[in-house]
Amino acid sequence: MKKVYLDHSATTRTDEDVAKLMMEYMTEFYGNPSSIHSFGRITRKAVEEAREKVARAIGAQPDEIIFTSGGTEADNLALRGVAYANKKRGNHIITSVIEHHAVLDTCKNLAREGFDISYLPVDEHGRVNPEDVKNAITDKTILISVMHANNEIGTIQPLREIGAIAREKGIYLHSDTVQSIGKIPVNVDELNIDLLSISAHKFYGPKGIGCLYMRKGARVLPISFGGAQERKRRPGTLNVPGIVGFGLAIEKAVASIQEQTAFQSRLRDKLIKEVKNKIDYVRLNGHPTERLPNNVNLSFQFIEGESLLLSLDMKGIAASSGSACTSGSLDPSHVLLAIGLSHEIAHGSLRMTLGKDNTEEEIDYVIEVLPEIVERLRAMSPLYADRAKSGNHQTKGCCSNVH
Repeated sequence: MKKVYLDHSATTRTDEDVAKLMMEYMTEFYGNPSSIHSFGRITRKAVEEAREKVARAIGAQPDEIIFTSGGTEADNLALRGVAYANKKRGNHIITSVIEHHAVLDTCKNLAREGFDISYLPVDEHGRVNPEDVKNAITDKTILISVMHANNEIGTIQPLREIGAIAREKGIYLHSDTVQSIGKIPVNVDELNIDLLSISAHKFYGPKGIGCLYMRKGARVLPISFGGAQERKRRPGTLNVPGIVGFGLAIEKAVASIQEQTAFQSRLRDKLIKEVKNKIDYVRLNGHPTERLPNNVNLSFQFIEGESLLLSLDMKGIAASSGSACTSGSLDPSHVLLAIGLSHEIAHGSLRMTLGKDNTEEEIDYVIEVLPEIVERLRAMSPLYADRAKSGNHQTKGCCSNVH
């Protein structure tokens, strides 16, 4: 049986060069970088070299990079750190309804602590309107947090415009760029970003390491205590193997963006086109053009996403669903509901995200087996049987084009 991995937005295979370098810093160069002896100096040098690589990848300065355990911690540090450092200026934070839960849940927590949170809507493609950002700003607004690209539907946000608004008003802009780094160019100055979250395992780096970019001069308080590491913003012994792996992974990912964008976009568009040609009642979720080059998110009416995932897994294909059923919730994705999908259609969603190791043959295999799986699952649906009898093979508003 073929094995096809199409869940690269969940995590990626650690690059072999990255893993090899990390092993050296687990077994040979193992000193604590906070130590002043030669063992510590070696690892401290490696940490700072990695910091330079991360900074270079996003157009930042090395001393603006704070290493964290990943994107979730970086989001928490950005939101809570800015909120409490600037609460004398105001207590209002603006975000969007489709953010990652690392942002949404942190905002909910801040709301319980007295902060005022505005949640901006998105259009049918999942895009925030910069005018909505401008209209939501008050004299108490201290932070705007809008992700660069959505983790479920791949839609890329107009961050440059949003950042210009934030800059004009003297408000911090934070962006969760966990999904966009290594896939599309990111430059903090061009996008007017003040704080930015990254997670290494999304671009062939190790799990458990990431960073927060914090523009020089930004007022951010620490959210944990117990050491002076990372300029007292994030205490704790540095994860040296993870950091050096992070540095090499982001360096390699950024260097290959142009090549990978062309390659993955071609496979993405082929997959979308062929699936929609072969299967009725399919909707493309996310923006048709302003989307990540590796993201395919489709909703199949009359099918439960969990059944679709399990059937694909039996064929050796790994993907993910917009449904949150596996986490113990019966609610579909908050992102899919936010773009206007009904619960029924949202529950039948499938996210397939490509990576550098996918091949044309693998995509052909998916195109071959997916229609068979959908047909079998729909054969068990009385709703589909009724629709088939009516002779109507499309649902109004259920389909959108790639280009």
